[in-house]
Amino acid sequence: MSYLDATQDLYKEAALTPDVGLCCTTTPIWQFPGLSIPKIMQEMNYGCGSTVSAQDLVNDPKILYVGVGGGMELLQFAYFSRQKGGVTGVDSVDEMLEASRKNFKVAEEENDWFKSDYVNLVKGDALNLPVADESIDVAAQNCLFNIFKMEDLKKAVSEMYRVLKPHGRLVMSDPICEQPMNETLRNDDRLRAQCLSGSIPLKDYVKVLTDAGFGTIEIRGRRSYRVLSPNHYPTDELIYIESIEIAAIKDPMPEDGPCMFTGKTAIYYGDEEYFDDGKGHVMYQNQPLAVCDKTAAALAKASDQIHVSESTWHYNGGGCC
Repeated sequence: MSYLDATQDLYKEAALTPDVGLCCTTTPIWQFPGLSIPKIMQEMNYGCGSTVSAQDLVNDPKILYVGVGGGMELLQFAYFSRQKGGVTGVDSVDEMLEASRKNFKVAEEENDWFKSDYVNLVKGDALNLPVADESIDVAAQNCLFNIFKMEDLKKAVSEMYRVLKPHGRLVMSDPICEQPMNETLRNDDRLRAQCLSGSIPLKDYVKVLTDAGFGTIEIRGRRSYRVLSPNHYPTDELIYIESIEIAAIKDPMPEDGPCMFTGKTAIYYGDEEYFDDGKGHVMYQNQPLAVCDKTAAALAKASDQIHVSESTWHYNGGGCC
């Protein structure tokens, strides 16, 4: 049995018998005015963060969500795209698709505005999406892609890139791990399916995105997620796992490489009213400016009267680039 078969089996079990402890996020379950999320959806929230951000969801977007879980984020997305088939949910597990359909009936009873046909549930594979080229405004996945081994991860990301419209957004939440893991952990298909042993360093994760062509990367959140301890797992040292929320935007790739926002801010404190680097960045006296990592490094070299903060690993838009 392959690691993908192990994943199928795990989520078949989780569809038939909700597993509240399978994933756990420190991100709040966003409640919007007039939105009631059924309890069963919350119990089947198999994600490590959130991919729902109002800033992405304007003008009745067409949305793709891969790995439907209990349907909670599909319902949240439908809140912003109240049109027939406005949201497409793709999953390879029949039982999970059926569970979501049942959960949407409950959601209809709790929400006057919601209709099940706002969401189109489709059986399909993240590695070969049944979705047309450049037809999606916002694509999302939550705690799925970390399950894939590297070659499959690259393929899944390239599929998301293919279906997005120009300037479309891929919004994701996944576990990451900066420490090396031993081969026993890496090759444990059950632990990989549980979103643990497939975690990779952030720089490797980002490289897959930029190699696929995404020109802008936003790190929107970075939080504690799990520890793998020697008394519970086959490891000699404590391994710390974080969850990230990240957006990859299908912008053209800049000549000097992708813009990556990690929450850095620059403040000019010089003697003049403003500082202009001649490259489109005008900084006014003592006014913070969110900057990508490339611009942060360039500004630090351009003037000794600019303070550049460290990465906060939280960025929600605005700024220089």
